[in-house]
Amino acid sequence: MALLSLENISVAYDQQYILQDFNLSVEKGSLISLLGPSGCGKTTTLRLIAGFIEARAGKFSLNGKDYTHVPVNKRNFGFVFQSYALFPHLSIYDNVAFGLRLRKVSGAEIDRRVRNILDIVSLSGFEKRFPKELSGGQRQRVAIARALVIEPELLLFDEPLSNLDANLRINMRVEIRRIQQELGITTVYVSHDQEECFSISDQVAIMNKGIIEQLGAPAAIFKYPKTEFVARFIGFTNFITFDSRFDGNEEIALKVKDYMFTVTKHASKGEQLGKQGAIRPDDVVIGMSDEIEAGANRLSGHIKVSTFLGRSYQYVVETELGNFTVNKEMELPYLNGQEVRLLFPSEKLVLVE
Repeated sequence: MALLSLENISVAYDQQYILQDFNLSVEKGSLISLLGPSGCGKTTTLRLIAGFIEARAGKFSLNGKDYTHVPVNKRNFGFVFQSYALFPHLSIYDNVAFGLRLRKVSGAEIDRRVRNILDIVSLSGFEKRFPKELSGGQRQRVAIARALVIEPELLLFDEPLSNLDANLRINMRVEIRRIQQELGITTVYVSHDQEECFSISDQVAIMNKGIIEQLGAPAAIFKYPKTEFVARFIGFTNFITFDSRFDGNEEIALKVKDYMFTVTKHASKGEQLGKQGAIRPDDVVIGMSDEIEAGANRLSGHIKVSTFLGRSYQYVVETELGNFTVNKEMELPYLNGQEVRLLFPSEKLVLVE
């Protein structure tokens, strides 16, 4: 059952529309991430849900109630900001209790809720400390506790981990997912970091210029992007535009110049539209001509650029159909100018619009 629903929403600053006829549904108890480059409309969508801005057109519903014109102070939502937004002069206990005191909750109930939520975010014993005495990850957990203690109907995150270093981001995203699943709270999460979103989300909405290009489970989007934009955004760097395609029962045959390719049909891929193939650098097989036989889904070329990545080498291979980027783990790298052959496995090649 959808808890949150945005129907034909339009948002504009001055005369420039950021969202137009925008639609989104979020199931109760799920975590959905809005992912995309700067300016795609993800933060605008979050601010609209929070009540910081109002739509010019459309309807926002929550649990069957119309929230389109409900002011922000009447929405029982928890919001976790990028900058933590903690009060430096208040203790951790008082920071977390702040929203409850505004709501005139009794002292005994405040104490019960604050201590319970601090235990959930693993900060029991930190009640008397101040924000300056905590690490970045601990401060972010205080911000999460403050958002959760009011028992919100909806939890909103606006790039909450962007101020943390790489290792701490990994730890914190695990904590966020643990807390969200433990409490079963419906959550909307905004980020530009795809690994972060894919690791914690039930669903991901990839946005571009105010529209959702693809919405689905992280694994499905990662393996089977629907559009060229989504494919490029999530790491597909190799593209082939075919001249013609012929759909069979189990495979799609494609042709460009004198080269033949096939793409495997698979139920989990869904409908495969268009005549543009996409494949990740890790999925292209590279080898010498005696290792890879000539035939369909194969190209000959030579090494143009070689780059050491640590565990593997990355090659730019120049072929008759253009340059392709390929990764391979190997002890002795190929040399610039060396002749090689590429194999594009039919089960790894994806057709995008």
